[in-house]
Amino acid sequence: MTEVRTAARSLLLLFCAIGAMQCAAQLALGADTASSVPSPTEQRTLTDRTVTWPTARQWQRALLLEDYNTRVVALGTTLLGVAAGRVGSFTLLRGRTLMGDALSHATLPGIGLAFMLVTLVSGNGKSMTVLLFGAAASGLLGVGCILGIRNLTRLKEDAALGIVLSVFFGAGVAVLGVVQQMQTGHSAGLESFIYGKTASLIARDAELIAAAGLLCLAVTGLLFKELKLLCFDEGYAASRGLPVVVLDTLLMAVVVVVTIVGLQAVGLILMIALLVIPAAAARFWTYELRWMTMIAAGIGGVSSLVGSVASSIFPRLPSGAVIVLVATVLFGLSLLFGPTRGAVVRWSRRVRLNRKIDRQHLLRSLFEYHEVHSPEVFHSKEAARSIPWDRAVPLERLLTMRSWSLERLGRQIARAAREGLVQQSDKGAVRLTATGLAEANRLVRQHRLWELYLINYADIAPSKVDRDADTIEHVLEPAMIAELETLLARDDAKRGLPQSPHEIVVSSQDDATVQHSTPEQGG
Repeated sequence: MTEVRTAARSLLLLFCAIGAMQCAAQLALGADTASSVPSPTEQRTLTDRTVTWPTARQWQRALLLEDYNTRVVALGTTLLGVAAGRVGSFTLLRGRTLMGDALSHATLPGIGLAFMLVTLVSGNGKSMTVLLFGAAASGLLGVGCILGIRNLTRLKEDAALGIVLSVFFGAGVAVLGVVQQMQTGHSAGLESFIYGKTASLIARDAELIAAAGLLCLAVTGLLFKELKLLCFDEGYAASRGLPVVVLDTLLMAVVVVVTIVGLQAVGLILMIALLVIPAAAARFWTYELRWMTMIAAGIGGVSSLVGSVASSIFPRLPSGAVIVLVATVLFGLSLLFGPTRGAVVRWSRRVRLNRKIDRQHLLRSLFEYHEVHSPEVFHSKEAARSIPWDRAVPLERLLTMRSWSLERLGRQIARAAREGLVQQSDKGAVRLTATGLAEANRLVRQHRLWELYLINYADIAPSKVDRDADTIEHVLEPAMIAELETLLARDDAKRGLPQSPHEIVVSSQDDATVQHSTPEQGG
């Protein structure tokens, strides 16, 4: 009995020891697990599509291009963007922007057929050289079909582009469907040519893009003057003896090269964006083609570089789409703030022109009012200084001489007063200063010179010439004024202010209408 109790006590102690050991092991395992808990980024699986904000270290590695793959991708896409931006400038001005879109879509059946043929002969169907060769052959066939439809039928080029784009892309999707059913070969990865797969670029791909980009830059640089003339005036280029067909073919060949090498980076769907968006954005920055091609190349390169780096920071985002979005942002900024054609610049020019027109109308109205009611002020000694206050023009009289509102007229009088052209009394009457009188005299003379020119050389009726002259006089340059004086044989030093060819109609002090034809002054 004692031995049984001893054995039971020993078993109980053994179970307690085993339990204690298990608890200690679990605690140790829990401590190790807690100390090695992965970050949220490390816990993500392949099916996880969430996007988390990168750490400071990830920003540093991406911005400084510390990773080899990031450097390769950034180099390849930047060179592609530079080449596409420069080539796209010529296609945009040539009116062939959709040609690149049709060409890129026409490459899809060539990629699938090249894979099928090489795989059937026991070759490497995924060889980049083979796939790009098939894409080039299919793309050239698509261009040939477009040119054939345009030249051999009565259909226009836009219809030919739509036909070739849809037919070839549909054929490519059908070919890829057949490829997926093949027993031999592995077709995974071919769909990356549709949407692009920038992260799969290797050093050899970057070298290929660099070689193709340098070739395109060399061709467009050596034939810059010829391509410039082709884009702006094809008929004049042909009359000068330039081989228009050869130049057009070379331009299309350059587009083919850029499109083919860009398939893997951004895909055939988004490739058209790199050809069009940088060139369209550059149009808002300059009027010169040489600068336009440089700016377009810079926008394309910056878009590709920023897009590829952003894609490396946020690996869940597709690189091709990010590149196009960055290019779109740059296009939007160019559209708004471009120094030559930007919306803000054009708006400010319009505002300045409207203010200039209002200023000229105010000075002319004051001058013509005095011509009718008080012509003696132009011959008095006080006229050399300013119009006397007793001859100031009431504000209500100015309102009847032009179709402007009281608020608009008040703003213009205030601006003219700040410029020292007019002065306004406490009662609202307005008079010309000496500076304003000289400027008004110049404007009226310029207006009447243009009126006389329209009457004598354009057969405009004197009763209607005032309105026609008013639409153009605000943008006359000094050289044009000198030419008008020569044509009309009027010497400014001898003849003075020309006579108005029509009656000046203003309101008198008692609201009666006065019609007056001014005599020629100076004499």
